Amino acid sequence: MKAYRQLTLAQLRLFGRNRQVLFWTLVFPIFFMVMLGSFLGKGDSTTLSVKVIDQDQTAASQALLSSMKQLTVLKVSESSDLDAAMKELKQGDQQLVVAVPQGYEAAVNAKSASMPGSKLLVYYDEMSQTTNQIGLPLMSQIADGISKQLVGYNPVITVQPQGIQSFNLKYIDFLVPGIVAMMIMNNNLNGVAGQIASWRERGILRRLQSTPLQPRSFIAAQITARLLLNGAQALIVLLIGSLIFGTQVNGSWLLLLFFVVIGTLTFMSIGFIVAALAKTPESAGPIAGFISFPLLFLGGVFFPIKNMPDWLQPVVNLLPISHLSTALRQIMNVGATLGDVWREAALLGGWMVVAFVIASLTFKWE
Repeated sequence: MKAYRQLTLAQLRLFGRNRQVLFWTLVFPIFFMVMLGSFLGKGDSTTLSVKVIDQDQTAASQALLSSMKQLTVLKVSESSDLDAAMKELKQGDQQLVVAVPQGYEAAVNAKSASMPGSKLLVYYDEMSQTTNQIGLPLMSQIADGISKQLVGYNPVITVQPQGIQSFNLKYIDFLVPGIVAMMIMNNNLNGVAGQIASWRERGILRRLQSTPLQPRSFIAAQITARLLLNGAQALIVLLIGSLIFGTQVNGSWLLLLFFVVIGTLTFMSIGFIVAALAKTPESAGPIAGFISFPLLFLGGVFFPIKNMPDWLQPVVNLLPISHLSTALRQIMNVGATLGDVWREAALLGGWMVVAFVIASLTFKWE
């Protein structure tokens, strides 16, 4: 027990004295989270920039402009230069250009769809899904509303809105659990592989083997030190996310800690396998990176798993980080219980057991 405590403290001191380890395992993920959260974490609200060219300059055209400005999704500005507005549209500075033709008021007063001024010209980027799915339907809705008022149309079927209170989740709420999962993976897969390979080459493991130290004490100390480190790092990330972006943990902190522990053990076991495969510390890094780098993009850290191609879904659903990030996200954002995330826990547990068995069979002191 004394050897276990001393090895744990020694490992924690190594973490604290190594500034590069502290930067890449703690400072960089936090910086990454703050940068992405600042640019992309404002919510999922969509606004479309619209440039209106009023060629009619009448009370009717101004009424149309007022109707457009009442929609918060449209950021409306006026101009008299159609060519300049079209140039902005081609450069991506505008998403819609609406030209109100001369004779618009006359067509409105005559209630005629055949007059030249009755057709609003809406220019848009046909490659943009946002304008196709949101901008054009909104403009059609505005024109349809004006037409219905003119002819005194009374709809037979109406829509009765029934609002409910949602979780009001933003991208930062999706990102923070992913950052925690990323830290757990990198700290243990990459960190264990590099450290163990380095100690083996320097003969540290061979000297430890020649002492009365039991292998279980050495492994237990490694696990304890990394659990303490991962727990502290996860807590720091969650506090920063809460203080800066207002994220919160809606579920159980104990369940969240459980997944931090099982995620740490899983990726530590995989790290020991990489350390056994790597003959030198120089090769341990690329091997670990070859495994961890694709997992960052396939494991739901930055992008939802459901948005990935159907043919890739079976592979993604087997990855340990996919289920770790999903479980952390469900607990934090939705308040999920163990009954809701037991599949994620079972798959991570399966990965942990299989990886531990392989690591125990392939681990080498020398």
